[in-house]
Amino acid sequence: MLDERAKRLLKALVERYIDDGQPVGSRTLAKAAGLELSPATIRNVMSDLEELGLIASPHTSAGRIPTARGYRLFVDTMLTVRRDGLAPMPEMNTRGIEGGQPQRVLSNAANMLSNLSQFVGVVVAPRRASVFRHIEFLSLSERRVLVILVSPDGDVQNRIIHTQVNFTQAQLLEAANFLNAHYAGLTMEEVRRRLKTEVEVLRGEIAQLMQAAVNDDPDAADSKEEVVVSGERNLLSVSEFSNDMGNLRRMFDLFEQKTQLIRLLDVSTQADGVRIYIGGESQVVPFEDLSVVTAPYEVDGQVVGTLGVIGPQRMAYDRMIQIVDVTSKLVSNALSHSKGD
Repeated sequence: MLDERAKRLLKALVERYIDDGQPVGSRTLAKAAGLELSPATIRNVMSDLEELGLIASPHTSAGRIPTARGYRLFVDTMLTVRRDGLAPMPEMNTRGIEGGQPQRVLSNAANMLSNLSQFVGVVVAPRRASVFRHIEFLSLSERRVLVILVSPDGDVQNRIIHTQVNFTQAQLLEAANFLNAHYAGLTMEEVRRRLKTEVEVLRGEIAQLMQAAVNDDPDAADSKEEVVVSGERNLLSVSEFSNDMGNLRRMFDLFEQKTQLIRLLDVSTQADGVRIYIGGESQVVPFEDLSVVTAPYEVDGQVVGTLGVIGPQRMAYDRMIQIVDVTSKLVSNALSHSKGD
């Protein structure tokens, strides 16, 4: 799509804008790119880049800034990350991650991501298998049932499910007794699998109730505890957000509604390595001025969660990639080690 000259100018423009946050004019760009081109020639190239939607001209300046599409092209084809940088950096305090309980490891990882990036560090905790020792059903109102789950260690979870038909309390007791007698000690996923093969031997309506109970997503009920967020207030010092309080409020709404963060980060669990999502060009990131750099982390070779940095589009992507990549490896090692202890 672009010739080498245009690519070099776009790369120089994005790097210059990331460095100082000011729209880049043709004279500045000529120096930054190291090209012996006249200002008129550079203006023509910038005009072409603008027509392609890669850069834009703010109303208050004659210079240009990258668009989401420009950032994406820069990240995909022009960004170089030093391989020797993919090791713990001197400023990394890895002690809090290398030992301790899993929850503390994740909390310290979020803090380290925030401190190193000066943006927001986010860690999605591993989803725990929901094993129940005892289950009860309590009718609340028409087609609404309270499910009470007691875990093997005594934790109690309460969830409300909506059923397709009304159940008497006697029917609810019968369903609970059946589940407790045949499925106690199993995870909900195991119960779900068994019910699929055994449902024909059960009475239809009771089977529907039990299916509704085990199909209700336990992670949704615990979603407020599933995400560790650190450094939200770092965005107050970012000019793109501090100059637009409406935009900043939307950012904080995102962090308050942590279930949105789970959905935002879950998609990267399906991919290997570091992923970059740029607002405005990705439906995953709902806000145009936002970028998210993520990586999955593992326990014993199996991906169990995601961590990353949330910040403005104007971020040093090469450094963020290093920070996120190294942190994911440290967390993977720490959790795999603690699991084996």
